[in-house]
Amino acid sequence: MDFPCERISNSEEETRQLALEFLTELKSGDVVVLNGELGTGKTFFIKKITEALGIHNANSPTFALVNEYEGDLRIYHFDFYRINKEAELHDIGLEDYLADNEAITFIEWGELFQNVLPKKRFEIKIEATGNEQRKFRFFKFS
Repeated sequence: MDFPCERISNSEEETRQLALEFLTELKSGDVVVLNGELGTGKTFFIKKITEALGIHNANSPTFALVNEYEGDLRIYHFDFYRINKEAELHDIGLEDYLADNEAITFIEWGELFQNVLPKKRFEIKIEATGNEQRKFRFFKFS
């Protein structure tokens, strides 16, 4: 996958295939930020990646703020949607999670707190363009 790039998905199966393709780019220590409106498929995309890594209980951490999973790799899954202040992220130890080079960290709604995001990261912007159609834009920052 070249970065930046744009892909269109017309179904959940195409999104699953896209997630598996993106997974080949990931390694321990990576941070992936997903942005998009409610219902565009951020959590679905992450679930397809975690399933490929042997994790079958991934769900949105909207109320927990962070979920931790163990599979072929350790996964941290954040959701910034209900965070009110940047200090809350520091209180839950975001920096420690991001510093774990043995894990991959996914952050939904990262655009809400750009200041805490590491400079080196992937970003995926998802836009609903039809009933099931989604436009994915992939970026890599280093």
